[in-house]
Amino acid sequence: MKVLVITGSPHKNGTSACLADRFIKGAKEAGHDVVRFDAAEKQVHPCIACERCHNTDKGCVFKDGMEELNPHLLSADVIAFVSPVYYYTISAQIKAVIDRFYASDEALHKNKKAVMILTMADDTDESALGALQTFKGMTSFLEWEIAGTVVGIDCGTVEDLQKTDYPVKAYELGKSL
Repeated sequence: MKVLVITGSPHKNGTSACLADRFIKGAKEAGHDVVRFDAAEKQVHPCIACERCHNTDKGCVFKDGMEELNPHLLSADVIAFVSPVYYYTISAQIKAVIDRFYASDEALHKNKKAVMILTMADDTDESALGALQTFKGMTSFLEWEIAGTVVGIDCGTVEDLQKTDYPVKAYELGKSL
């Protein structure tokens, strides 16, 4: 299976990066091909709904990191989103990528699985509800099967994260695909 991991944190050694690494390790050990796209390290322009992608054969008006991502996005069997929760939802970096799915909307429908992995410093999962609703709405619209979620609460630092079972849960989720 082809697995695409889209991360949304600018912290290369932060909590969500740690869970992404553990998920990827599990997926690779299960024999899957994994591609990682670190949205915070790429230039991804927000969609402006100009309709060029739908009204011409020229594709998106923006030539940016999505050109690198799109072939993997279209061929992936599983798409995993790994995001910190800063303020009640997924990071802006991942949101920009998801908004650009608009250009490939028809090609993305059906036949994919999706994973959501979140980390946050807050000690209640209430802060993740916006991210989870966004994920559920998107997967429902695209008719993707939800393969699993990991919501790491009270994980402001990697040290906090290491005291939990969230790294094991991320690894097991990757391995279970």
